[in-house]
Amino acid sequence: MAAKSAWAAFPHDAKGYAYAGDALKKAWPKLHAGDAEPYPDAKRATALIKAAGKAAPKGLDADALAAALQDAWRAFHRGDFKAAFDAGQALGPVGASVAVKALGIHATYLVDDEAEQLKRYEQAAKIAETAVAALPDEVNSHYRHAFALGRYSQGLSIAKALKAGIAGKVRAALDTTLQLEPKHAEAHTAMALYHAEIINKIGGMIGGLTYGAKAADADKHIKAALKLTPDSPIAHIEHGNVLILLHGDKQEDAAAAAYEKAAKLKPLDAMEALDANYAKEQLE
Repeated sequence: MAAKSAWAAFPHDAKGYAYAGDALKKAWPKLHAGDAEPYPDAKRATALIKAAGKAAPKGLDADALAAALQDAWRAFHRGDFKAAFDAGQALGPVGASVAVKALGIHATYLVDDEAEQLKRYEQAAKIAETAVAALPDEVNSHYRHAFALGRYSQGLSIAKALKAGIAGKVRAALDTTLQLEPKHAEAHTAMALYHAEIINKIGGMIGGLTYGAKAADADKHIKAALKLTPDSPIAHIEHGNVLILLHGDKQEDAAAAAYEKAAKLKPLDAMEALDANYAKEQLE
């Protein structure tokens, strides 16, 4: 699967995103404002080993696991997505959060072939499923599952995704995420898109009756994401996308303003650099 496929390199200068040594811990609250991922110190690693039980990585004590997770996240932040994925994957469900994020972000921006993209999102969803089974109390077990399935469904066409029941799974995973962590900004963003995409594809009435999709909820969730992460490019990009999905050309200027905001933000890592670059391209 993806490990054997080509992993295109991060195309921008990654010098500012190295986060060596203590720099990672210091920058962590800002780097993970969107996904509420806890910093993987030894205390956190101890809790993960205990929670994962038999699914915990073999032969690693808390210190070794903490170091491995920190290195995997360092690789992610500097745009070495393959190294981040491989390192996360090697840790089993305990490394699923970084593995799925690396696989998903790389597929979104650095894989051109749509069939290959779909394959990777499907793989990401399966990895996230193992994390949901092994670590059901972990917020990002559920969020990464929703993220991977959501990307997969976007690639499929909404009609196919709805027929396959993926929308219900995405909704359930996002509901669980927000129950466990009401301030999960990326889950709010994803929930806003869930409502907006369904309404855009099948209309407000059927979308509301069948899937509980409401324009007011899309608006509420995107506002929550923007309030929680005002400096995150993706929150502004998806704000623009939600406006277009719900209102079409009527909100074109507001959507362009949202993309412009995203493009002007200073990226903190490789993912944000890819997000901001995408926003710039939308404006050209």
